[in-house]
Amino acid sequence: MIKNKSMKKEKFSSGSKWEDIVGYSRAIRIGNTIEISGTVAVDAENRVHGAGNVYEQTKFILAKIIGYVEMAGGKKEDIIRTRMFVIDISRWEEAGLAHGEVFREIKPVTSMIEIKSLIGDEYLVEIEATAIVQD
Repeated sequence: MIKNKSMKKEKFSSGSKWEDIVGYSRAIRIGNTIEISGTVAVDAENRVHGAGNVYEQTKFILAKIIGYVEMAGGKKEDIIRTRMFVIDISRWEEAGLAHGEVFREIKPVTSMIEIKSLIGDEYLVEIEATAIVQD
C-alpha cells in the first residue's frame, strides 16, 4: 500500500460545546475531501432558528454547511453529497423545497431519512455533507 504523507487531516470547529463533550469535529478536510458533521438549526448564540418550521431549518442548516465547506477551502459547487435526517417524513416537501432552492443547479446526491428524534425536540432536521474540492 502506498501512503501519501502530504495529505494531512485538518479539523474545523464551530465552537459548539458539544464538539468537546461528544468528541467530534464540525468539519474535517483530508486532501481534497471535506466531510461536514450532522448539523442542526442552531446559531452561534445557541438559539434555535426556525422553530417548528422544516423549510426554515433546512435553509439555515444548508447555509451553515456551505460556510463550513468554505472555511475548509471549498465552495458550494464542490458539495457532492448531502444526507437529510428528518423526524417527520410527511413534511419531506418542506425540506426538499429548501434543498432544491440551494442545490438546484449543483444537484449533489442526497438521501432523506426519517428518524425517531434528534438531540432536542426543537430540531426537525439534521444534515451532513461531503465535498470534493476541484482544483
